[in-house]
Amino acid sequence: MAKKNQHVVPLGGGWAVKGEGNEKFTVITDTKNKALIIARGIARNNKSELIIHGKDGKIMDKDSYGNDPYPPKDKKH
Repeated sequence: MAKKNQHVVPLGGGWAVKGEGNEKFTVITDTKNKALIIARGIARNNKSELIIHGKDGKIMDKDSYGNDPYPPKDKKH
């Protein structure tokens, strides 16, 4: 099974979690926080990356839960 990155994206008035390359959303929520919790769990289980988008659709942040050969030097998490 491929390790699909998980995206948290705006969807209408809510938020959605979508596996990279999937046509359908994994889950649709009313808040970004709920979508983040779900997506983070999926990314951890898959040892993949979590990609967080803002309301404008642009990437705001990324978190890696896999075996990252080049881990970030920041201390935010």
